[in-house]
Amino acid sequence: MKNNYYKIKGCFLLLLGALSFVAQASNEVQSVRVWPSPDNTRVVFDLTAAPEHKYFTLDKPDRLVIDLNGIKPGSSLPAVSGDTGLIKTIRSSSDKNSMRIVLDLAHASKATVFALPPTPPYGHRLVVDLPEPQPINMPPPAIRAARDIIIAIDAGHGGEDPGSIGPSGFYEKNITLPIARQLARLIDSQPGMKAMMVRTKDYYLHVNRRTEIARGQQADLLVSIHADAFTSPQPRGASVWVLSLRRATTEVGRMLEQTERHSELLGGVAEIIKDSANERYLAQTVLDLSMNHSMVTAYQVANEVLGELGKVAHLHKKEPQAASLGVLKAPDIPSILVEVGFISNPQEEKLLKSPSHQSQLARSLFAALKRHFEKSPPADSLFAQQRAREHRVSAGESLSLLAQRYNVSIDDLRSANQLSSDSIRVGQTLRIP
Repeated sequence: MKNNYYKIKGCFLLLLGALSFVAQASNEVQSVRVWPSPDNTRVVFDLTAAPEHKYFTLDKPDRLVIDLNGIKPGSSLPAVSGDTGLIKTIRSSSDKNSMRIVLDLAHASKATVFALPPTPPYGHRLVVDLPEPQPINMPPPAIRAARDIIIAIDAGHGGEDPGSIGPSGFYEKNITLPIARQLARLIDSQPGMKAMMVRTKDYYLHVNRRTEIARGQQADLLVSIHADAFTSPQPRGASVWVLSLRRATTEVGRMLEQTERHSELLGGVAEIIKDSANERYLAQTVLDLSMNHSMVTAYQVANEVLGELGKVAHLHKKEPQAASLGVLKAPDIPSILVEVGFISNPQEEKLLKSPSHQSQLARSLFAALKRHFEKSPPADSLFAQQRAREHRVSAGESLSLLAQRYNVSIDDLRSANQLSSDSIRVGQTLRIP
Protein backbone atom coordinates (compact mmCIF):
# COMPACT_ATOMS: atom_id res chain seq x y z
CA MET A 1 0.00 0.00 0.00
CA LYS A 2 2.80 2.40 0.93
CA ASN A 3 4.56 1.79 -2.40
CA ASN A 4 1.34 2.46 -4.28
CA TYR A 5 0.92 5.70 -2.33
CA TYR A 6 4.37 6.93 -3.33
CA LYS A 7 3.77 5.93 -6.95
CA ILE A 8 0.49 7.83 -7.04
CA LYS A 9 2.10 10.83 -5.34
CA GLY A 10 4.99 10.78 -7.81
CA CYS A 11 2.64 10.62 -10.78
CA PHE A 12 0.64 13.51 -9.33
CA LEU A 13 3.76 15.65 -8.92
CA LEU A 14 4.85 14.84 -12.47
CA LEU A 15 1.41 15.84 -13.72
CA LEU A 16 1.59 19.13 -11.81
CA GLY A 17 5.04 19.75 -13.26
CA ALA A 18 3.79 19.08 -16.76
CA LEU A 19 0.82 21.37 -16.27
CA SER A 20 3.11 24.06 -14.84
CA PHE A 21 5.40 23.73 -17.87
CA VAL A 22 2.44 24.13 -20.22
CA ALA A 23 1.24 27.18 -18.30
CA GLN A 24 4.71 28.71 -18.33
CA ALA A 25 5.08 28.05 -22.03
CA SER A 26 1.72 29.55 -23.03
CA ASN A 27 2.79 33.19 -23.52
CA GLU A 28 2.73 34.61 -27.02
CA VAL A 29 3.70 37.87 -28.75
CA GLN A 30 0.50 39.18 -30.32
CA SER A 31 1.78 42.36 -31.96
CA VAL A 32 4.82 44.62 -32.24
CA ARG A 33 4.33 48.39 -32.38
CA VAL A 34 7.02 50.99 -33.10
CA TRP A 35 6.45 54.60 -31.96
CA PRO A 36 9.20 56.99 -33.15
CA SER A 37 9.58 60.49 -31.70
CA PRO A 38 12.26 63.17 -32.13
CA ASP A 39 14.23 62.15 -29.04
CA ASN A 40 13.14 58.57 -28.38
CA THR A 41 11.94 55.43 -30.17
CA ARG A 42 9.54 53.16 -28.29
CA VAL A 43 8.91 49.54 -29.26
CA VAL A 44 5.96 47.77 -27.61
CA PHE A 45 5.51 43.99 -27.63
CA ASP A 46 1.91 43.06 -26.79
CA LEU A 47 1.74 39.66 -25.04
CA THR A 48 -0.96 37.31 -23.81
CA ALA A 49 0.62 37.11 -20.33
CA ALA A 50 3.20 38.88 -18.19
CA PRO A 51 6.62 38.59 -19.85
CA GLU A 52 9.55 36.70 -18.32
CA HIS A 53 12.51 38.41 -19.96
CA LYS A 54 16.13 39.45 -19.86
CA TYR A 55 18.13 41.56 -22.29
CA PHE A 56 21.63 42.68 -23.26
CA THR A 57 23.32 44.74 -25.96
CA LEU A 58 25.98 43.92 -28.54
CA ASP A 59 28.13 46.13 -30.74
CA LYS A 60 29.88 45.88 -34.11
CA PRO A 61 27.12 45.89 -35.29
CA ASP A 62 24.89 47.50 -32.66
CA ARG A 63 22.08 45.23 -31.46
CA LEU A 64 19.63 44.85 -28.60
CA VAL A 65 18.88 41.22 -27.72
CA ILE A 66 15.80 40.24 -25.68
CA ASP A 67 15.22 36.68 -24.44
CA LEU A 68 11.62 35.75 -23.61
CA ASN A 69 10.90 32.58 -21.62
CA GLY A 70 7.61 30.73 -21.28
CA ILE A 71 6.74 31.29 -24.93
CA LYS A 72 4.32 28.93 -26.66
CA PRO A 73 6.34 26.42 -28.75
CA GLY A 74 6.39 27.21 -32.46
CA SER A 75 5.50 30.89 -31.93
CA SER A 76 6.90 33.47 -34.29
CA LEU A 77 7.14 37.24 -34.18
CA PRO A 78 4.18 38.96 -35.90
CA ALA A 79 4.60 41.72 -38.49
CA VAL A 80 5.93 45.00 -37.11
CA SER A 81 3.64 48.05 -37.15
CA GLY A 82 5.51 51.34 -37.69
CA ASP A 83 9.14 52.07 -38.45
CA THR A 84 12.00 54.33 -37.45
CA GLY A 85 15.45 55.18 -38.73
CA LEU A 86 17.02 53.92 -35.50
CA ILE A 87 15.90 50.30 -35.98
CA LYS A 88 17.01 48.51 -39.15
CA THR A 89 15.16 45.25 -38.52
CA ILE A 90 13.42 43.30 -35.74
CA ARG A 91 13.93 39.54 -36.06
CA SER A 92 13.41 36.51 -33.88
CA SER A 93 14.23 32.84 -33.40
CA SER A 94 12.49 30.23 -31.23
CA ASP A 95 13.78 27.27 -29.24
CA LYS A 96 11.33 25.06 -27.31
CA ASN A 97 9.56 27.48 -24.94
CA SER A 98 11.79 30.53 -25.47
CA MET A 99 12.13 33.24 -28.07
CA ARG A 100 15.11 35.47 -28.83
CA ILE A 101 14.27 38.87 -30.32
CA VAL A 102 17.04 40.91 -31.93
CA LEU A 103 16.73 44.60 -32.76
CA ASP A 104 19.37 45.59 -35.31
CA LEU A 105 20.18 49.24 -34.61
CA ALA A 106 21.55 51.95 -36.88
CA HIS A 107 23.71 53.17 -33.99
CA ALA A 108 24.25 52.51 -30.31
CA SER A 109 21.45 53.48 -27.92
CA LYS A 110 21.19 52.98 -24.16
CA ALA A 111 18.03 50.87 -24.03
CA THR A 112 15.52 50.71 -21.19
CA VAL A 113 13.34 47.58 -21.16
CA PHE A 114 10.44 47.12 -18.73
CA ALA A 115 7.13 45.26 -18.43
CA LEU A 116 3.75 46.95 -18.01
CA PRO A 117 0.59 45.32 -16.60
CA PRO A 118 -2.74 45.49 -18.47
CA THR A 119 -4.14 49.02 -18.71
CA PRO A 120 -7.17 49.34 -21.03
CA PRO A 121 -7.12 49.41 -24.00
CA TYR A 122 -3.86 47.41 -23.76
CA GLY A 123 -2.97 44.09 -22.14
CA HIS A 124 0.43 42.84 -20.94
CA ARG A 125 3.30 44.67 -22.62
CA LEU A 126 7.06 44.61 -22.84
CA VAL A 127 8.30 48.12 -23.60
CA VAL A 128 11.66 49.06 -25.11
CA ASP A 129 12.76 52.71 -24.99
CA LEU A 130 15.69 53.66 -27.23
CA PRO A 131 16.80 57.29 -26.71
CA GLU A 132 18.25 59.22 -29.63
CA PRO A 133 21.51 61.14 -29.14
CA GLN A 134 20.72 64.66 -27.99
CA PRO A 135 22.34 67.63 -29.76
CA ILE A 136 24.84 69.70 -27.83
CA ASN A 137 23.03 72.50 -26.02
CA MET A 138 24.00 75.82 -27.53
CA PRO A 139 23.65 79.07 -25.58
CA PRO A 140 20.32 80.77 -26.32
CA PRO A 141 20.49 83.38 -29.06
CA ALA A 142 20.61 87.00 -28.04
CA ILE A 143 17.15 88.47 -27.66
CA ARG A 144 16.28 90.74 -30.54
CA ALA A 145 14.94 94.24 -30.04
CA ALA A 146 11.52 93.08 -31.18
CA ARG A 147 11.13 89.32 -30.89
CA ASP A 148 8.22 87.02 -31.62
CA ILE A 149 5.97 85.82 -28.81
CA ILE A 150 6.43 82.04 -28.66
CA ILE A 151 3.39 79.86 -27.94
CA ALA A 152 4.10 76.20 -27.13
CA ILE A 153 1.15 74.08 -28.28
CA ASP A 154 0.86 70.69 -26.62
CA ALA A 155 -1.42 68.17 -28.34
CA GLY A 156 -2.46 65.94 -25.44
CA HIS A 157 -1.61 62.22 -25.28
CA GLY A 158 -0.20 60.42 -28.34
CA GLY A 159 1.40 57.15 -29.40
CA GLU A 160 1.10 54.45 -26.76
CA ASP A 161 -1.23 56.76 -24.79
CA PRO A 162 -4.52 57.23 -26.71
CA GLY A 163 -6.16 59.36 -24.02
CA SER A 164 -9.89 59.03 -23.45
CA ILE A 165 -11.94 56.90 -25.84
CA GLY A 166 -15.34 58.04 -27.13
CA PRO A 167 -18.48 55.88 -27.47
CA SER A 168 -17.66 55.19 -31.14
CA GLY A 169 -14.10 54.15 -30.26
CA PHE A 170 -12.48 57.42 -31.38
CA TYR A 171 -9.27 58.35 -29.54
CA GLU A 172 -8.68 61.68 -27.82
CA LYS A 173 -5.18 61.86 -29.32
CA ASN A 174 -6.75 62.00 -32.81
CA ILE A 175 -8.72 65.12 -31.84
CA THR A 176 -6.01 67.09 -30.08
CA LEU A 177 -3.34 66.92 -32.80
CA PRO A 178 -5.45 68.35 -35.69
CA ILE A 179 -6.63 71.25 -33.50
CA ALA A 180 -3.05 71.92 -32.37
CA ARG A 181 -1.80 71.96 -35.97
CA GLN A 182 -4.51 74.41 -37.07
CA LEU A 183 -3.80 76.67 -34.10
CA ALA A 184 -0.09 76.62 -34.96
CA ARG A 185 -0.80 77.70 -38.54
CA LEU A 186 -2.93 80.63 -37.35
CA ILE A 187 -0.26 81.75 -34.87
CA ASP A 188 2.51 81.54 -37.47
CA SER A 189 0.47 83.69 -39.86
CA GLN A 190 0.35 86.50 -37.28
CA PRO A 191 3.36 88.88 -37.37
CA GLY A 192 4.97 88.97 -33.93
CA MET A 193 3.80 85.47 -32.92
CA LYS A 194 5.42 82.08 -33.43
CA ALA A 195 4.03 78.60 -32.73
CA MET A 196 6.09 75.75 -31.35
CA MET A 197 4.52 72.27 -31.53
CA VAL A 198 5.44 70.15 -28.50
CA ARG A 199 4.27 66.95 -30.24
CA THR A 200 4.33 66.99 -34.05
CA LYS A 201 3.19 63.41 -34.76
CA ASP A 202 1.58 60.38 -33.10
CA TYR A 203 4.08 59.48 -30.37
CA TYR A 204 4.18 59.43 -26.57
CA LEU A 205 5.71 62.20 -24.46
CA HIS A 206 5.81 62.27 -20.67
CA VAL A 207 4.30 65.40 -19.10
CA ASN A 208 7.68 66.52 -17.75
CA ARG A 209 9.22 66.21 -21.20
CA ARG A 210 6.46 68.41 -22.64
CA THR A 211 7.36 71.31 -20.37
CA GLU A 212 11.08 70.73 -20.99
CA ILE A 213 10.51 71.08 -24.74
CA ALA A 214 8.55 74.30 -24.22
CA ARG A 215 11.28 75.66 -21.95
CA GLY A 216 13.97 74.76 -24.48
CA GLN A 217 12.22 77.01 -27.01
CA GLN A 218 11.85 79.85 -24.47
CA ALA A 219 8.06 79.72 -24.73
CA ASP A 220 6.01 82.60 -23.33
CA LEU A 221 2.96 80.39 -22.86
CA LEU A 222 2.13 76.66 -22.91
CA VAL A 223 -1.32 75.64 -24.18
CA SER A 224 -2.16 71.96 -23.68
CA ILE A 225 -5.15 70.73 -25.72
CA HIS A 226 -7.31 67.83 -24.50
CA ALA A 227 -10.82 66.38 -24.72
CA ASP A 228 -12.62 65.63 -21.47
CA ALA A 229 -14.32 62.40 -20.38
CA PHE A 230 -16.62 61.28 -17.57
CA THR A 231 -18.14 58.06 -16.25
CA SER A 232 -21.57 58.97 -17.66
CA PRO A 233 -22.39 60.34 -21.13
CA GLN A 234 -24.36 63.39 -19.97
CA PRO A 235 -21.64 66.00 -19.19
CA ARG A 236 -20.66 68.20 -22.12
CA GLY A 237 -18.89 71.43 -22.90
CA ALA A 238 -15.44 73.00 -22.98
CA SER A 239 -13.42 74.11 -19.97
CA VAL A 240 -10.03 75.65 -19.21
CA TRP A 241 -7.78 74.47 -16.40
CA VAL A 242 -5.03 76.23 -14.48
CA LEU A 243 -2.70 74.98 -11.77
CA SER A 244 -4.02 74.42 -8.27
CA LEU A 245 -1.70 74.16 -5.27
CA ARG A 246 -4.10 71.59 -3.86
CA ARG A 247 -5.94 68.60 -5.26
CA ALA A 248 -8.97 69.42 -7.40
CA THR A 249 -12.20 69.87 -5.49
CA THR A 250 -14.63 68.87 -8.26
CA GLU A 251 -15.28 65.30 -9.36
CA VAL A 252 -14.36 66.13 -12.95
CA GLY A 253 -11.12 67.69 -11.73
CA ARG A 254 -10.22 64.61 -9.70
CA MET A 255 -10.93 62.41 -12.71
CA LEU A 256 -8.71 64.66 -14.82
CA GLU A 257 -5.83 64.18 -12.37
CA GLN A 258 -6.43 60.42 -12.38
CA THR A 259 -6.49 60.41 -16.19
CA GLU A 260 -3.07 62.06 -16.27
CA ARG A 261 -1.67 59.32 -14.02
CA HIS A 262 -3.47 56.71 -16.15
CA SER A 263 -1.75 58.16 -19.22
CA GLU A 264 1.60 57.87 -17.47
CA LEU A 265 0.90 54.19 -16.80
CA LEU A 266 0.09 53.63 -20.46
CA GLY A 267 3.28 55.38 -21.50
CA GLY A 268 5.79 53.96 -19.03
CA VAL A 269 5.96 53.18 -15.34
CA ALA A 270 9.66 54.05 -15.05
CA GLU A 271 8.95 57.76 -15.40
CA ILE A 272 6.26 57.69 -12.71
CA ILE A 273 8.79 56.37 -10.22
CA LYS A 274 11.10 59.25 -11.08
CA ASP A 275 8.20 61.69 -10.76
CA SER A 276 7.36 60.82 -7.18
CA ALA A 277 10.73 62.08 -5.95
CA ASN A 278 9.94 65.53 -7.35
CA GLU A 279 6.66 66.13 -5.54
CA ARG A 280 8.28 67.88 -2.58
CA TYR A 281 10.45 69.93 -4.91
CA LEU A 282 7.39 70.99 -6.93
CA ALA A 283 5.47 71.93 -3.78
CA GLN A 284 8.31 74.27 -2.79
CA THR A 285 8.80 75.66 -6.27
CA VAL A 286 5.21 76.86 -6.59
CA LEU A 287 5.91 79.35 -3.79
CA ASP A 288 8.52 81.07 -5.93
CA LEU A 289 7.72 84.47 -7.37
CA SER A 290 8.13 83.11 -10.88
CA MET A 291 5.42 80.55 -10.27
CA ASN A 292 3.11 83.19 -8.83
CA HIS A 293 3.55 85.31 -11.94
CA SER A 294 2.95 82.30 -14.18
CA MET A 295 -0.24 81.37 -12.32
CA VAL A 296 -1.64 84.92 -12.50
CA THR A 297 -0.85 85.13 -16.22
CA ALA A 298 -2.35 81.68 -16.86
CA TYR A 299 -5.58 82.72 -15.12
CA GLN A 300 -5.82 85.84 -17.30
CA VAL A 301 -5.26 83.80 -20.47
CA ALA A 302 -7.80 81.20 -19.31
CA ASN A 303 -10.49 83.88 -18.99
CA GLU A 304 -9.76 85.17 -22.50
CA VAL A 305 -9.94 81.62 -23.89
CA LEU A 306 -13.27 80.92 -22.17
CA GLY A 307 -14.69 84.14 -23.62
CA GLU A 308 -13.83 83.02 -27.17
CA LEU A 309 -14.69 79.33 -26.74
CA GLY A 310 -18.15 80.31 -25.52
CA LYS A 311 -18.84 81.79 -28.98
CA VAL A 312 -18.35 78.45 -30.80
CA ALA A 313 -19.00 75.77 -28.16
CA HIS A 314 -21.03 75.03 -25.05
CA LEU A 315 -19.07 75.76 -21.88
CA HIS A 316 -18.98 73.12 -19.15
CA LYS A 317 -17.72 75.77 -16.72
CA LYS A 318 -17.63 79.53 -17.34
CA GLU A 319 -14.76 80.14 -14.93
CA PRO A 320 -11.21 78.71 -15.04
CA GLN A 321 -10.99 75.41 -13.17
CA ALA A 322 -8.04 74.37 -11.00
CA ALA A 323 -6.26 71.01 -10.69
CA SER A 324 -2.80 69.71 -9.84
CA LEU A 325 -1.65 68.55 -13.28
CA GLY A 326 1.95 67.90 -14.27
CA VAL A 327 1.73 69.71 -17.59
CA LEU A 328 0.78 72.93 -15.74
CA LYS A 329 3.58 72.85 -13.19
CA ALA A 330 6.36 74.67 -15.07
CA PRO A 331 7.29 77.49 -12.65
CA ASP A 332 8.66 79.72 -15.41
CA ILE A 333 6.04 79.22 -18.16
CA PRO A 334 2.40 80.31 -17.79
CA SER A 335 0.42 77.18 -18.70
CA ILE A 336 -3.22 76.35 -19.39
CA LEU A 337 -4.99 73.11 -20.25
CA VAL A 338 -7.96 73.44 -22.61
CA GLU A 339 -10.60 70.71 -22.63
CA VAL A 340 -12.37 71.32 -25.96
CA GLY A 341 -15.37 69.15 -25.03
CA PHE A 342 -16.44 65.79 -23.60
CA ILE A 343 -15.46 62.91 -25.87
CA SER A 344 -17.56 60.67 -23.60
CA ASN A 345 -20.71 62.51 -24.75
CA PRO A 346 -21.92 60.86 -28.01
CA GLN A 347 -23.15 64.13 -29.59
CA GLU A 348 -20.04 66.05 -28.57
CA GLU A 349 -17.74 63.25 -29.74
CA LYS A 350 -19.33 63.53 -33.20
CA LEU A 351 -18.82 67.30 -33.11
CA LEU A 352 -15.20 67.04 -31.98
CA LYS A 353 -14.44 64.67 -34.87
CA SER A 354 -15.73 67.29 -37.34
CA PRO A 355 -12.94 69.20 -39.19
CA SER A 356 -15.12 72.32 -39.39
CA HIS A 357 -15.69 72.34 -35.61
CA GLN A 358 -11.99 71.71 -35.01
CA SER A 359 -11.25 74.79 -37.17
CA GLN A 360 -13.69 76.88 -35.14
CA LEU A 361 -12.05 75.78 -31.91
CA ALA A 362 -8.57 76.61 -33.27
CA ARG A 363 -9.69 80.06 -34.43
CA SER A 364 -11.28 80.84 -31.07
CA LEU A 365 -8.10 79.83 -29.22
CA PHE A 366 -6.01 81.99 -31.54
CA ALA A 367 -8.27 85.03 -31.08
CA ALA A 368 -8.02 84.69 -27.29
CA LEU A 369 -4.24 84.31 -27.26
CA LYS A 370 -3.76 87.25 -29.62
CA ARG A 371 -6.01 89.49 -27.52
CA HIS A 372 -4.17 88.57 -24.32
CA PHE A 373 -0.76 89.44 -25.73
CA GLU A 374 -2.06 92.64 -27.30
CA LYS A 375 -3.12 93.67 -23.80
CA SER A 376 -0.05 92.33 -21.97
CA PRO A 377 2.87 91.83 -24.37
CA PRO A 378 6.35 90.81 -23.19
CA ALA A 379 8.48 93.95 -22.96
CA ASP A 380 10.94 92.89 -25.68
CA SER A 381 8.34 91.63 -28.17
CA LEU A 382 7.12 93.07 -31.46
CA PHE A 383 3.67 93.34 -29.90
CA ALA A 384 5.11 95.59 -27.18
CA GLN A 385 6.93 97.69 -29.75
CA GLN A 386 3.77 98.16 -31.80
CA ARG A 387 1.83 99.08 -28.71
CA ALA A 388 4.49 101.58 -27.68
CA ARG A 389 4.19 103.28 -31.08
CA GLU A 390 0.84 104.71 -30.13
CA HIS A 391 0.40 108.12 -28.54
CA ARG A 392 -2.58 109.54 -26.68
CA VAL A 393 -2.82 113.28 -27.31
CA SER A 394 -2.55 115.52 -24.25
CA ALA A 395 -3.45 119.21 -23.87
CA GLY A 396 -1.00 121.56 -25.62
CA GLU A 397 0.34 118.95 -28.07
CA SER A 398 0.34 119.48 -31.84
CA LEU A 399 1.07 117.30 -34.84
CA SER A 400 4.35 119.11 -35.54
CA LEU A 401 5.46 118.70 -31.89
CA LEU A 402 4.75 114.94 -32.00
CA ALA A 403 6.54 114.59 -35.34
CA GLN A 404 9.62 116.19 -33.79
CA ARG A 405 9.38 114.07 -30.61
CA TYR A 406 9.16 110.75 -32.46
CA ASN A 407 11.53 111.78 -35.25
CA VAL A 408 9.01 111.22 -38.06
CA SER A 409 7.65 113.55 -40.72
CA ILE A 410 4.29 115.31 -40.43
CA ASP A 411 3.25 113.75 -43.74
CA ASP A 412 3.96 110.25 -42.38
CA LEU A 413 1.91 111.00 -39.26
CA ARG A 414 -0.99 112.23 -41.38
CA SER A 415 -0.81 109.16 -43.62
CA ALA A 416 -0.55 106.64 -40.75
CA ASN A 417 -3.62 108.11 -39.07
CA GLN A 418 -5.61 109.05 -42.20
CA LEU A 419 -5.71 112.73 -41.21
CA SER A 420 -6.98 115.28 -43.74
CA SER A 421 -5.45 118.19 -41.79
CA ASP A 422 -2.95 118.92 -38.99
CA SER A 423 -5.77 119.29 -36.47
CA ILE A 424 -5.75 116.78 -33.56
CA ARG A 425 -7.86 116.63 -30.37
CA VAL A 426 -7.09 115.90 -26.74
CA GLY A 427 -7.57 112.19 -25.92
CA GLN A 428 -7.10 111.10 -29.55
CA THR A 429 -4.85 108.01 -30.02
CA LEU A 430 -2.35 108.38 -32.85
CA ARG A 431 -0.33 105.58 -34.44
CA ILE A 432 3.36 106.49 -34.71
CA PRO A 433 4.86 105.05 -37.93
